Amino acid sequence: MAADAPSIAVLGASGLIGQAVALDLMRRGFSVAAFARRFTGAQKVALGGAAVEAPLVDLDARGLASLLAGRKVDILVNCIGVLQDMPGKGTASDAHGGFVSRLLSAMGQQGARPQLLVHLSIPGAPESDRTAFSATKREAERLISGSTVPFAILRPGFVVAPVAYGGSALIRALAALPLRLPQEEASRPFAATDVADISRTVAFLADAWAQGRRDWRETWEVMERRPHTVGEVVDAFRARIGGPAPRWRLPRALLSLGARAGDLAARLGWAPPVRSTALAEMRRGVAGDPGSWVAATRLEPRSLEAALARYPAGVQELWFARLYMLKPAILGILVVFWFVSGLIALTVAFEAAAAILTAHAFPPLLAKAITVVTSLADMAIGAAIAVRRWCRAGLLAGIALSLFYMAGAAVLTPEMWIEPLGALVKTGPAIVLMLVALAIFEDR
Repeated sequence: MAADAPSIAVLGASGLIGQAVALDLMRRGFSVAAFARRFTGAQKVALGGAAVEAPLVDLDARGLASLLAGRKVDILVNCIGVLQDMPGKGTASDAHGGFVSRLLSAMGQQGARPQLLVHLSIPGAPESDRTAFSATKREAERLISGSTVPFAILRPGFVVAPVAYGGSALIRALAALPLRLPQEEASRPFAATDVADISRTVAFLADAWAQGRRDWRETWEVMERRPHTVGEVVDAFRARIGGPAPRWRLPRALLSLGARAGDLAARLGWAPPVRSTALAEMRRGVAGDPGSWVAATRLEPRSLEAALARYPAGVQELWFARLYMLKPAILGILVVFWFVSGLIALTVAFEAAAAILTAHAFPPLLAKAITVVTSLADMAIGAAIAVRRWCRAGLLAGIALSLFYMAGAAVLTPEMWIEPLGALVKTGPAIVLMLVALAIFEDR
């Protein structure tokens, strides 16, 4: 790479697109600063000194200008996006239009140093926008187009990358089930984009920037020439991981119900891929014309099949696909298990629960107090597991309390180990299930 190669900042580098783009640009020899609110341990190792943790969306224009000036950035690649409003993660409006407005202002404060903004957006016509996600993405485009900064707006389709998150994780999970999507959803156009085509485009822009070109004001649709359908994309992933042949078609009402359940989970801090916004965007479809991008860059888009061929699947892909749909079921049943068991012991089974202790020489008042405390503890664990922020602590507390129950019963009521329904024996599998939930807790 030439000594005068531009310095590139990737904003939102912990996401599926941002991480892949940052790593590819680094492999190409560019000086990269990868910004994100936080990175996983694996991402920190992969990105090394390029990783910079900063609450970008929370910063004002002055804070952003100071952060970027310290890195002497020439090109900014904005990969920040929010599918749907979520507690603690901001709104789509602020993450898209609001952040871009502050970013443009920050770029204007950089003095005489020119900078290029490469912005990741969505394909489709503005008149077909039906969600806050698409409307705010389009507002960000309008702000950029109306500014004086050089820019290139990239509109990728369904992004195929080595890692899975959000929609790409959902497609993999569907490929592991013997189900087909409802016909209306399965037939929608769903053009794919190899994530490497995005980084190749950024590299092309960087090379042109190094050669002195400063008049970039482009909007390109970066995707395969012939769009596949949603059903064809799922089938391609099914073939890739060796998933089962689809035997049943998923009822459309069940898909809508799943989206509503996803919206509810989002209120508790989770980021399920099946939400009302994701379903609405899928039903709109993904299509576009990459002609102007190809003509300007001389880059040929990779097809879905070519993209998948670059990322061969191993058994870990099959495990992930199978477990992805089981994750909400595992967490959900643990929530019900802990909360309902505590509620039953506190209400209809209160006297029976206290009687177990009084039968072993506990004073009645103490027995009732212990029953109340343990019942409330069970319910608190169930509530904690339901909320993503407290889920890990809830699972660890559940394991600890289960072990305490088992040890206490072994000392005080050993006969419960051989009672007909095996209540204590079943605590072991519950502990293992909580360990499984901890093992698959991370989304990325």
